[in-house]
Amino acid sequence: MARAFLFVLDSFGIGHAADAARFGDVGADTYGHIEAACAAGQADRPGLRQGALTIPHMRALGLDAAAAIAAGRDPAEKTRLEGFHGAAEERSSGKDTPSGHWEIAGVPVPFEWGYFPETVPTFPKALTERLIAEAGLPGILGDCHASGTEIIARLGEEHIRTGKPICYTSADSVFQIAAHETHFGLERLYALCETARRLVDEYKIGRVIARPFVGESAETFERTARRRDYAVPPPEPTLLDRVEAAGGRVIGIGKIGDIFAHQGVSEVRKAAGNMALFDAALAAMKDAGAGDLVFANFIDFDTDFGHRRDVAGYAAALEAFDRRLPEALAALRTGDLIILTADHGCDPTWPGTDHTRERVPIIGTGPGLRAVSVGLRSSYADIGETIAAHLGLPPGRHGMSFLHRLADA
Repeated sequence: MARAFLFVLDSFGIGHAADAARFGDVGADTYGHIEAACAAGQADRPGLRQGALTIPHMRALGLDAAAAIAAGRDPAEKTRLEGFHGAAEERSSGKDTPSGHWEIAGVPVPFEWGYFPETVPTFPKALTERLIAEAGLPGILGDCHASGTEIIARLGEEHIRTGKPICYTSADSVFQIAAHETHFGLERLYALCETARRLVDEYKIGRVIARPFVGESAETFERTARRRDYAVPPPEPTLLDRVEAAGGRVIGIGKIGDIFAHQGVSEVRKAAGNMALFDAALAAMKDAGAGDLVFANFIDFDTDFGHRRDVAGYAAALEAFDRRLPEALAALRTGDLIILTADHGCDPTWPGTDHTRERVPIIGTGPGLRAVSVGLRSSYADIGETIAAHLGLPPGRHGMSFLHRLADA
């Protein structure tokens, strides 16, 4: 009974990619720099964590060997590893969430996304005027690059008083709209984002994100789990579509449904925070049947720690995830395959707040599969093609499966 589980540790890169110079990211290394900071005592935080980075279960699967492969070093290990391991290079043009996930699912993105300039105002005047007119708004607040939590604290009270939604962007190809769940209305926010999605298409913006929040003052404002992403659909059928076409189910955990514009996603299970997402993933593993794919995104690494350049928080999140990993491994049955990877980097020691162009880990296991190196893969699409081969699906147009390496006697 073949089942597949794909866990994406959002932004957990393991060293700069070959083309990192094009992105200003030569030397970026999310994992390596977090590990070094922990070893040097620079990621100690009272009440949170201290000392060396403690992630024994991912290391046992081959994380350090994967990082060595990514860096072109000898991946020889002193101890016997329990999982297959390797690294993958991104072929897509960007270093963003949709491109990374689509390529993991077998569809690299050859085109460039559009981005808003770091000016104030940041949005084109024509776009802002059309959004206000078509949505019947009294105006907008923000119109700048900003951190989501900071801008809500700064403008949330004015938003409640005026009814103007908070519109902002980041280094990603994104148009974000924050609004109060009750004062503005959750469904009204979603409808506004649908209008914005249509309007930003001509600017080649990858995602519009609804950012609902609650609270009555800057001190009490809090974003809720009812975030919703409105993404451009993938340019061709992905692994998810292929699983469904073959009669299997795709259970998307977290923002997977939004990333793929709900194409090829049979069921969406959302939760707030990595640990709740892990609970949802475990429940989906229990529910999955033959031919099914459970595809989970663990967002906190990127949103809460990578973009905020919080080394200690990122390290603590990795340790918390690693402590839960044995639960997922214990849920594996004969015929199962689990792969852990990432969609890009977001080195918390790097200047700025943008993602970083990095290679990503490929570590995983399954009953009867060999603990071998799968080397440096030339595309994230090899991950999707390996899962496709495991589930008995025909090969796709991009990428090459490494399943044969895992099954050879």
